[in-house]
Amino acid sequence: MYVQLYFLIMNRKHFVSSLLLAGAALPLKAAANEEEPETAPILPHYIKEGDTIAITSPAGYTTLKEIQPAIEQIESWGFKVKMGDTIGKRDFTFGGTDEERLKDFQQLLDDTKVKAILCARGGYGFVRIIDKLDFTTFKSKPKWLIGFSDITVLHSHINRNTRIATIHSKMCNSFPEDWSKAEPIQIETILSIRDALKGVKMNYTATANSNNRNGTSTGILVGGNLKTIESLSGSKSDLRTAGKILFVEDTGEYLYSIDRMFWNLKRSGKLEKLAGLIVGGFKLKKDEGENDTEFGKTLEQIVLEKVKEYKYPVCFDFPVGHQKNNYALKCGVMHQLSVKQESTTLTEIV
Repeated sequence: MYVQLYFLIMNRKHFVSSLLLAGAALPLKAAANEEEPETAPILPHYIKEGDTIAITSPAGYTTLKEIQPAIEQIESWGFKVKMGDTIGKRDFTFGGTDEERLKDFQQLLDDTKVKAILCARGGYGFVRIIDKLDFTTFKSKPKWLIGFSDITVLHSHINRNTRIATIHSKMCNSFPEDWSKAEPIQIETILSIRDALKGVKMNYTATANSNNRNGTSTGILVGGNLKTIESLSGSKSDLRTAGKILFVEDTGEYLYSIDRMFWNLKRSGKLEKLAGLIVGGFKLKKDEGENDTEFGKTLEQIVLEKVKEYKYPVCFDFPVGHQKNNYALKCGVMHQLSVKQESTTLTEIV
């Protein structure tokens, strides 16, 4: 009997070990390709006159004087402005210490009287506090979170962990000092923030680019700063992109760095199952060689090389990024992308 029991135990161990080894041999599904349940996006309440918009500096520092034009413009739209405690604070390049920025953003997230939070500027710093923020109240009572560049950390984290929509747009440091002397494109892009907050359905047209790949698709819109998206790969804030329309932009990068970033997107599965790809503004640094063609590929060639095996529409020169024509986009909201020979349109369809 003891001999039979011994062999029974050993056979069971062998069976369990075989299962574990077989499981280990299976290919891991990339987080970017994980299919998400088809549930409707969660839209914070659109805001109305008399509602409060808070301004805070969760990344780079700014002064009250620098954001005064933004305050005056927002108040002219009929909204109240609440100043975060980090405005005017500075810890080297940051808008206060990590603890100060965390506390300020948390208080504004939890303040149910605040209907939207506008980040004063980008720079760097949000990733240092993102994992310590408690989104419990925010998830039960969502509000609009606004910004771009380094604030891509926030957009990506919210999209990965909730279905709540956010607004990718210019921030306080982009408001003109004298509205009457501002360029039309500057006025239009800033007014797009107001329109997005008030519930206007966004609809943009971009000029044609000979490198565009035509087609029409629908999907949840996600994206932001390319370098930031790359840096979040494998983290709790990593974007899931399957079935979505991805937009990217960047500034101050060499072509070889952009090539490396797009390889990251491809190798991590983020380009494989897209509904569409939008390439916004890219302000390039000249390569370290004698001229800016040292790398040997253009931005368009870099992108098209990575997506050549896929069939979704691709467009270039979309009006989003570190540039004057940087319009407000609702991340986490269903859009239709239509790339045609004469132009590209992106339309909110929720």
